[in-house]
Amino acid sequence: MLIILKGGEKKMKLEVQKFALAAAVTMGAIYAVCAAFVALWPDFALQLFGWLIHLVNVEKFAGDVQITAIGFVIGLIQAIVYTYVVMLIFAWLHNKFLRK
Repeated sequence: MLIILKGGEKKMKLEVQKFALAAAVTMGAIYAVCAAFVALWPDFALQLFGWLIHLVNVEKFAGDVQITAIGFVIGLIQAIVYTYVVMLIFAWLHNKFLRK
């Protein structure tokens, strides 16, 4: 939503709930793609993870890499809920800082 402040300055106010929901759905889709990648190519996924967190020998920390149905669902729910809450806070703060 576009708001115009004193002096004609234009700012973009976020619709907090919609923004948070869009971010949560996006994170859920990314989580599903990542889980599929790990299920199909676990060794390569582990290597990519090692590069991401700068570990040379990530295998000694990881153990056996498996995606189970219940693990997928629980992880998906966590990713969606955490993202939704964090983006609610982010959008609320964004809108609050617009007023200053």
